[in-house]
Amino acid sequence: MSHIRSPQLPGPTPAPDDDKAPEDAAPPKPEAVTETEATAAEPEEGQSEEAQSEGGPGLKAEAENPEKPQSDLKADADEPEPSAAPEPEPEHGNGNGNGNETELKAKSAPEPEPTPDVSAEPGPAPDASAEPGPEPDPGPERIASPSGWRARHPRAARAVAWAVTGLAIVLVLFALVVPNDITEIDFGRFLRIPAEGILVAGLLLVLPTMARRVAVVVVGAVLGLLTIVKALDMGSYWTLDRPFDLVLDWILLDDAQSFMKDSLGGAVAQAATVGLIALALALPVLMTLAVLRISRLMVRNRHTASRTLLVLGTAWITCSTLTLEISDVPVASHSAATLVENRIESVGDGLKDGEAFRKQAAVDAFADVPPDQLLTGLRGKDVLITFIESYGRSAIDDPRMGEPLGETLARKTQELKDAGYASRSGWLRSPITGAGSWLGHSTFLSGLWIKNQSRYSQLVASDRLTLTEAFRRTGAWRTVGIVPGTQMAWPEGKYFGLDHIYDSDQLGYKGPKFSWSTMPDQYTLKAFEELEHGKEDREPMMAEIILTSSHNPWAPIPSTIPEDQVGDGSVYHSLQKAEGKDPTEVWKDPLAVRDEYRKSIQYSVTSLVDHVAKYGSKDTVLIFLGDHQPNKTVTGDNPSHDVPVSIVAQDPEVLEKISDWGWTDGLQPADTTPVWRMDKFRDRFMTAFGPQQPGGIPSP
Repeated sequence: MSHIRSPQLPGPTPAPDDDKAPEDAAPPKPEAVTETEATAAEPEEGQSEEAQSEGGPGLKAEAENPEKPQSDLKADADEPEPSAAPEPEPEHGNGNGNGNETELKAKSAPEPEPTPDVSAEPGPAPDASAEPGPEPDPGPERIASPSGWRARHPRAARAVAWAVTGLAIVLVLFALVVPNDITEIDFGRFLRIPAEGILVAGLLLVLPTMARRVAVVVVGAVLGLLTIVKALDMGSYWTLDRPFDLVLDWILLDDAQSFMKDSLGGAVAQAATVGLIALALALPVLMTLAVLRISRLMVRNRHTASRTLLVLGTAWITCSTLTLEISDVPVASHSAATLVENRIESVGDGLKDGEAFRKQAAVDAFADVPPDQLLTGLRGKDVLITFIESYGRSAIDDPRMGEPLGETLARKTQELKDAGYASRSGWLRSPITGAGSWLGHSTFLSGLWIKNQSRYSQLVASDRLTLTEAFRRTGAWRTVGIVPGTQMAWPEGKYFGLDHIYDSDQLGYKGPKFSWSTMPDQYTLKAFEELEHGKEDREPMMAEIILTSSHNPWAPIPSTIPEDQVGDGSVYHSLQKAEGKDPTEVWKDPLAVRDEYRKSIQYSVTSLVDHVAKYGSKDTVLIFLGDHQPNKTVTGDNPSHDVPVSIVAQDPEVLEKISDWGWTDGLQPADTTPVWRMDKFRDRFMTAFGPQQPGGIPSP
């Protein structure tokens, strides 16, 4: 980024010197120095110390023997030197801090005689050895010629200068006081007094010139980076309900771009990515320019700046002592320093997390259990482990959503009973909320707390036994994965012990996408039945099924149609045009978002239960659960991480083995049902359906 010269600081705009005045014009008599001019004559930032002390010898010599323009050299050579050389016209507003001394010397100098006409009075030739010197470098007063924009529009120039200065102050204050959680932004938070701003301003005011220049760059860069971190936190809080991990979360940016591409289209996602990168690069530069402008203003007005900082410091101490608050936050703010401190600690924790996770993964109660002793209580059963996207506790507990969803769950519980099934339900605490489904899936299957991408990467590179791999290892089940949300290669699937994986391409869908979801859940389950479950003379199977219709942004939502109309999914083209809602319109109203989210959960649960009731048998065991809660638009602030989990079976012995779990009968867990961490399910489940109790299993 090229350096951008800051506009002129606010203040009086001095009239530029008229360096093109007629040669026979007498110089104007200098006027008395006003208080404003004296203020403007304060030293500029970067001026040498010699120039600040009595003008320095160089400036004094220049006042006594000023350098003359080239046009006067010949006249001086043709005419004898007068007894007293006239003083040149004093230079006003030259920015060197010595305008007062020049004017005082000009008062005592005699009136200069008119410059003689060189062509009319030829004289002796000048000394050949006296060569004229180089043309003097024009100073700022010559650059600001009468034809300049500022000279022609002084009021507009002052207005622009004030506006730029105000913008610089606002930009710095924004970086210091804006919260890092987008849901906490309100006007009152910008009325606070940041201690960091007072301290940094005072430091810049007392530093010498060179040190101040370095400090300006450092402070500007830090403020720019602080703003970027806050922006990352805003996105992370909105989707994951936690701050951005500066060590472990960078890979999530790629997933965010993929989500934008799937939801908004490739062109929009690409443009948004480029824009965000450009903004991230520009922020440190803009902050540096803002700090530079403020520092120059303070240096030129030291007394005013000092008094202002004293008043602000006193106000901060007073507000801190009295614990005054605006919008439930202290007026005396030090949030930026607190954020930096927390980030430093989290970086340290992130660097230590890898080693801590490796130690946890090394402890596995089932690692050495022989295959013939694994999951003996489920031999001969078809086990369907199904994840429903974003199915969280808020869908049940929130009265606006829980009442209609509760009716659906009660109705589906009864339909299962009529088909010969029984069900029990409980709560699991997911490591994530808002997004990151694969972290929830891997936590449930591995028995480890997979709370970030780094842990996930370590997990799939390890030999940790997963629940799905345990089924495959026995040799008693064919293991398949139904993953309609997977649109690229998924090498991690081998780690999870799946004999075959059906991704979005292999499921044969010919219909439209529903925002992020590649296909309706009803079609996904129909394809599973045709490709695997409905085959004759097949062996028992374990299937991991991911249902995606309840994925953010929850619009448009497919409608349930007669199964004989589903076909290859082409029918959904017309249905989506006729019934689908525009997510852009839905997201203008948070209540509408919650309503559509609830409908998507109802659709997913209905599709799954209807499928099992129609195609299941006495050997079917269904385990279905949510992977995480939806984002804050649905849950509100400070949501729990709990998700419902249910087990459905016809064989009464299956549910008898979990009778001591304390779960609730039916598909809706009660408020009093115990909550387990999701990573405890694997050991609980394998213990309940195994022949022995392995040692070292921690209690949930």
